[in-house]
Amino acid sequence: MPKLNDSHVHLDDDAFAIDRDAVIGRAIDVGVDTMIVPAVDAASWPRIKALCANHRQLFPAYGLHPMFLPQHAPEHVDALSAWLDDDRVIAVGEIGLDFHVDGLDHDLQRHYFVNQLQLAREHNLPVIVHARAALEEVTLTLRRTGSLSGVVHSFSGSEQQARHLWDMGFCIGIGGPVTYERAQRLRRIVAQMPIEFLLLESDAPNQPDAAHRGQRNEPARITEVLRCIATLRGESEVTIAAATTANTRRLFDLDRRSN
Repeated sequence: MPKLNDSHVHLDDDAFAIDRDAVIGRAIDVGVDTMIVPAVDAASWPRIKALCANHRQLFPAYGLHPMFLPQHAPEHVDALSAWLDDDRVIAVGEIGLDFHVDGLDHDLQRHYFVNQLQLAREHNLPVIVHARAALEEVTLTLRRTGSLSGVVHSFSGSEQQARHLWDMGFCIGIGGPVTYERAQRLRRIVAQMPIEFLLLESDAPNQPDAAHRGQRNEPARITEVLRCIATLRGESEVTIAAATTANTRRLFDLDRRSN
């Protein structure tokens, strides 16, 4: 059974309140031996820290998600800096821009995004980026900030947009959406992209694969994503698992942080 890393899973979400330990156990049983848990707001930081402290397979990332803008306050950015000093924190995230959801102030999103990118630079941490209906601006902001590494999770852009990210050394996170036959553009990108920029993710409890449409997602189902990508690329699941696991461990410096 190949080892797998889930580069993005919201295991602290209330959707897992009843059976969280069982969900983690099922992931481990199918080879998912590392799971990265990004935060969405300041209130989630202590919850994620406690969860990851109780499971050696889980690693925290702390940040302020653009979709949760009404829950953020200016002092949370200053507080975040102290949270990033934790030895086990592996990234600043989930951060970014979301211009799809109505009613979220774009300028205020930009303010939080830029300030968190600066914190990532100061703490020498990669970033986990959300970019919905805002990928061009996100890419320009990352380039303008400079000296950053990270992943744009749940990538849904064009091949040209993907190449711009790769040119900066950024990875793209791929999960359940690639398993839908209608996702032809995404499937073409994944089939042809340089493997060194590919990360697997579940984004659970969101974005289930096609076989589990409408159900709560969980990290064990990343095996369905693996199977689909291997088929699209004409490569073995073992090859894809080894490459994506190595990519995740390299980006987030997991070998050092696991010791």
